[in-house]
Amino acid sequence: MKAIIGRKIGMTQVFATDGTMYPVTVVEVLPNSVVQVKTKAHDGYDALKVGYEDEKEARLTRPEKGIFVKSGTSFKKILSEVKGDELLDKKVGDNLTVDLFKAGEVVDVIGTSKGKGFTGVIKQYHYHIGPKGHGSGYHRGSGSFANNGRCNNRVIPGKKMAGRRGHDSVTILNLVVVDVNVEKNYLLIKGAIPGPKKALVTVRSAIKTALKAAPQIKTLVNYAKEVVAPVAPTEEGVN
Repeated sequence: MKAIIGRKIGMTQVFATDGTMYPVTVVEVLPNSVVQVKTKAHDGYDALKVGYEDEKEARLTRPEKGIFVKSGTSFKKILSEVKGDELLDKKVGDNLTVDLFKAGEVVDVIGTSKGKGFTGVIKQYHYHIGPKGHGSGYHRGSGSFANNGRCNNRVIPGKKMAGRRGHDSVTILNLVVVDVNVEKNYLLIKGAIPGPKKALVTVRSAIKTALKAAPQIKTLVNYAKEVVAPVAPTEEGVN
């Protein structure tokens, strides 16, 4: 098992030489610098603490600076942990790069879903709306709080009510790596993954057996290699 940190760029489509179209998500994977190696003997589990994306020293706290100074690596914006038995040979100062994965591999992608804000029970849990006739005092209310005949003077935990929706950790299983570009540091993963554009994601080896064999990814046409991160709009392009 292996894992790496990346950033979701967006979705596009690429074509194989026989005309097969693959809907893919572009995941930018810059080198992950190993800043600490955690072991079962010392920390209770095996993992690597990695840093992602360079950051200015002035924007870090003193404890954060101490982590990078001790490891001798450059300052990073993101600190995270990745696990995997295939990563146990890595040492402090090494880099995990996009070539950790190969085209055709089956992976899981972990990310944070888009936040939907505060929503009611009708939108969030698909409750039935109340009568709309004249005089009805109930349309989109919370409904009965009865406890199934239990008289314990309280609302049982787990009652579905209005509240925050989205912004949860989501794992999409058994996605296929369509292409790996080492020169431009990105992965093409078939299908959609959680989160908005520029969201951080973790790509790891699939931990569950796929229900069916992974599809054979056919040879892509040359222009599929031209997939790049979107450029921020200039002032001239803003309406």
